[in-house]
Amino acid sequence: MNQQLKCTVDSAAVGYQTFTIGQVKFERCEYFAYINCPKGEHLIPIDAFLRALMRDVAWGFFYGTVAFDDVFGTTNHYGNVDIYLGSKHSEWVKAGRDYVENFKSDLLMALFRAMLSDWTNAGFDPFAAPQETGTAFGRKHGNEDSLINRKREVARRMVGIPGDAALRSDDTGFPVNRAFLDVDQQQPVIQAEPGFEGELHAYNFFGYLARSAVTWNPSVVSVIRQSLFCPTTEEFILPIDHGNDRVEWFIQLSDEIVWDIKDGATSAPKAKVTMRAGDVCAMPGDIRHKGQSPKRSMLLVWENASPQIMDMIRDGTVPMVPVTF
Repeated sequence: MNQQLKCTVDSAAVGYQTFTIGQVKFERCEYFAYINCPKGEHLIPIDAFLRALMRDVAWGFFYGTVAFDDVFGTTNHYGNVDIYLGSKHSEWVKAGRDYVENFKSDLLMALFRAMLSDWTNAGFDPFAAPQETGTAFGRKHGNEDSLINRKREVARRMVGIPGDAALRSDDTGFPVNRAFLDVDQQQPVIQAEPGFEGELHAYNFFGYLARSAVTWNPSVVSVIRQSLFCPTTEEFILPIDHGNDRVEWFIQLSDEIVWDIKDGATSAPKAKVTMRAGDVCAMPGDIRHKGQSPKRSMLLVWENASPQIMDMIRDGTVPMVPVTF
């Protein structure tokens, strides 16, 4: 007989709202988030849950799967989104405990935003490194809406070119992060040949990235056709397992990240990859990856934003690896 553990939680008793969408219910206590569905219940430590929820909201459900842990997560179908429990975990599937429910993207996003706002207490920034923020635990007290409603830096061109729509490294208003105080902040001097003034551009990319106030949150610093350069600063642990639906490239710019690689469908461990400054790797489209960065580091993520990929994902023809030998 398959017995299901049922926990007792009273969100209202500690001041938090309970959220329901379809047949899925979300509750929290002082220490945990509880996800209930017709097949059972799952709990996640509330600090880990809020950090993962912050990325799912900020990224608009991102490419493919955002796995909060091995059991719970979301899968983006671009216009609609799956909430799943256990469907990407072999033992949950084997036990018949897996559950998937699909929602319109805007409806689920509205619920996730409301939950993030109500469950994030004053003093806790789910975007920050653990050393840079307070605790997520305890009874309801205040909020951090000004922090959780940050907008991602998204350039339409290269940063600094007119019309880029992003902030330059010298006018962000953000201080240089404590881990990057040794990064040179000087801007390059451009000396164009006569007649080419205004056609050549350069900026201090490392200086720009050194001012990042968040972790594990790719911004967009250049757009060339469907090619996106999305750098980010990483510290401690990536709050989610990312199950991409296309190949993405990683270029380690500084320090070190250790990646745990799992099977995208079953969550079974596949590999451990250590990337040090200068290393380049391609993450296949059929795996999940989670990084650990002992010291705040810089990573450049190269994404393919081709609109044709959406159709290829739907019909199963999108390549899982960058090249076949």
